[in-house]
Amino acid sequence: MNVNKLQNLAMNDNGFIFDPNTGYSYTANETGILILRKLASGLDKDGVRTAVREIYEVSEDNFNSDFEHYMLMLESLDMIEF
Repeated sequence: MNVNKLQNLAMNDNGFIFDPNTGYSYTANETGILILRKLASGLDKDGVRTAVREIYEVSEDNFNSDFEHYMLMLESLDMIEF
């Protein structure tokens, strides 16, 4: 998985995300920002799953479904490549 574009994003704790390469801005909740930061730091999908599930009490099934949806959204926005 290629996450190089995530490393260029400007993100703050309030959920604001700015992509200087495209000029687009986005918003995400606390969990979305955490996932983006973990991916940008080099964690793979399994590492991100583990890290997030250690912080938040969520069932594996619920998290996996939402996580895969989020990953597909990031791919459709051309932020990550599989």
